[in-house]
Amino acid sequence: MPAFSLEPSQTARCAQLRALAEERLRPLAEKGEPGRVNRPLVAELGRLGLLERLFTSGALDLCLMRESLAYACTEAETALALQGLGAHPVHAHGTPAQRDRWLPAVGEGGAVAAFALSEPGAGSDAAALGLRAEGEGEGGASSAGPSAVPSRTGAPVAESDGPSRWRLTGEKCWISNAPEADFYTVFARTTPGAGARGVTAFLVPADRPGLTGTALDMLSPHPIGALAFDAVPVSADDVLGEVDRGFRVAMGTLNLFRPSVGAFAVGMAQAALDTTLAHTSQRDAFGGKLRDLQSVAHTVAEMALRTDAARLMVYAAATAYDEGAPDVPKRAAMAKLLATETAQYVVDTAVQLHGARALQRGHLLEHLYREVRAPRIYEGASEVQRGIIAKELYAEMEVS
Repeated sequence: MPAFSLEPSQTARCAQLRALAEERLRPLAEKGEPGRVNRPLVAELGRLGLLERLFTSGALDLCLMRESLAYACTEAETALALQGLGAHPVHAHGTPAQRDRWLPAVGEGGAVAAFALSEPGAGSDAAALGLRAEGEGEGGASSAGPSAVPSRTGAPVAESDGPSRWRLTGEKCWISNAPEADFYTVFARTTPGAGARGVTAFLVPADRPGLTGTALDMLSPHPIGALAFDAVPVSADDVLGEVDRGFRVAMGTLNLFRPSVGAFAVGMAQAALDTTLAHTSQRDAFGGKLRDLQSVAHTVAEMALRTDAARLMVYAAATAYDEGAPDVPKRAAMAKLLATETAQYVVDTAVQLHGARALQRGHLLEHLYREVRAPRIYEGASEVQRGIIAKELYAEMEVS
């Protein structure tokens, strides 16, 4: 990869996004309820044109958006990212009818999307999914032909009655934006015993009969819930991509979004670093300022070093994705791993240098401390990223 630097126009755009997040998005975020979808915030992201850019931007631009928003308003960053994660499979693999139905509403901020992959027994091991997509006759359903059952909105929905119709039965868990999303990208097993090769991606509107959900009370302030599927009807019209090829849909989406999870982490790390620079420059201690203590100065230098290194790896991975490089899975995993682990270190260290004040509710670092933990788990835990990196390294060795 060539040496990396941003163009002046990109730097200016990042500054503009930080200002927008500060002036227009943070006030809406502060009015939101923790653990609930903030629809006014999502709508404002749409009015600003940021949600439409999810479908027109490359991976690097996505990273710059997420880093810039995260620096000033993590709630706005997360709302943007979750819209992209849930809707990208529709953009990349949906039919014209699916795209026309949902993507304009997502871009305008009027529809909330969710990516439903994880399950109670299949978090890191995504290929072990247990949510069943049973064709007619497999799960004991009637094979007498299609009939109409009412949806939550009262409109009839055809029952499953053939090989191009299924019933979804099982659970999903730790799904961001659940149970309040308007539609879900759902990954279910269509071929038992086939591992990753027997999974299909479905676009499932939230009002399908048999689909229910509950909110989960999590450390992270953004909405996360569980979904229950009780013979939820889906058909060939709901398939994203190809039957039994849904794992490709999932991994393609994650390869795009993993570097930008790293960008989210870098934005938080930079915010923690900047507030620490200000605090240690102003705080009186031991006859001088905190910054005058060599141990403090060296610690701040380490925070800055790690943050910049993570940022460069994120940008390099995103650029590799945009250029169609063959080693994207490895680079994406490296970027997410380094950036999220770095952000955890930087935020924790910032709290230590601030002392007890940083633990008070409402302090920036108290907020970041709660936000920074989850990215080391979702979209592939740090241990999973190390496994991906090792697998790709050994594969490269065998090819050469």
